[in-house]
Amino acid sequence: MEQDNYQGALQLPLGTGFNAASTASDVIKGIDLTGKIVIVTGGNTGIGLETTKALAGAGATVIVPARDLEKAKKNLQGLENVELESMDLMDPESIDAFAARFIASGRPLHLLINNAGIMWVPLQRDARGIESQLATNYLSQFQLVARLWPALKLANGARVVNVSSSGHHIAPFNFEDPNFEHREYKTLDAYGQSKSASNLFALELDHRGKKDKIRAYALHPGSIYGTELARNADVELFKQMGFYNEQGEIRAEVIAGLKTIPQGAATTVWCATSPMLDTIGGVYCEDADIAELDTSNLGLHNNMEVKGVKLYTLDKNNAQKLWDLTVEMTGVSIENG
Repeated sequence: MEQDNYQGALQLPLGTGFNAASTASDVIKGIDLTGKIVIVTGGNTGIGLETTKALAGAGATVIVPARDLEKAKKNLQGLENVELESMDLMDPESIDAFAARFIASGRPLHLLINNAGIMWVPLQRDARGIESQLATNYLSQFQLVARLWPALKLANGARVVNVSSSGHHIAPFNFEDPNFEHREYKTLDAYGQSKSASNLFALELDHRGKKDKIRAYALHPGSIYGTELARNADVELFKQMGFYNEQGEIRAEVIAGLKTIPQGAATTVWCATSPMLDTIGGVYCEDADIAELDTSNLGLHNNMEVKGVKLYTLDKNNAQKLWDLTVEMTGVSIENG
């Protein structure tokens, strides 16, 4: 029986030869995905679009579910092997409808890339009353995996890749009040716990999915220049964290330390396709390799280049507790769970 990554047992860099400067094109070189079926959420903008291009370019059929179909159609124009579908991650019924259409097609699903996410938004809640960052960045991932489980099993060798963030360093998952019903809403804490949840989900999903040849990974793509991720964030937050100057402009030294979009997509594509991960799952990755454990007490504030993964997002008890809580919160269960 292959080992789990509980308590970070497998959280050791492999020495892939790649680094922060590697691009999606670099990591997919020589890999043929002909005949593979892929879903990339948020696959029409930013690093999601770059991921779509890399995987489709290697021969995969890539399905991109999007909320704004006109915008997505424009962004995906001219790309071969790409199919556009409708889905809104803030709407559970929309997720179910998209997944049902895919299941009805009878196709296997070899790769599910949970790339879409939101960051540092004001307090909003979905139709169930669930805080929007938790709903979009984590609960939608769980629901999509649950609904697509038969297709993932059908692939006879599938991977689920959660695009998480070093933002998990900001906050562990708050089991007492995950939905900010009894505590003050702080957007950074909401973002941090949603990414901690995504890490824990990959950990537990890999444990439960292994016997059906479904492996799972979480990753930090890096801090990236030119994406739309922070479009709804408060400029004051960026000033507070030292990323912007008093005029509300991004600091030149910050830009110098950011990845390009092709570099930002590299770790996603590596997790999705690298043969080095054929017998390893449940790990958190960055810079196209397995990340190291971070045992320091440094938070993310004023430290954009924080590295590694916090142990609280690789904890067995946390992972199992979160799984049970998620089923309770959503009414959705994964067949294997």
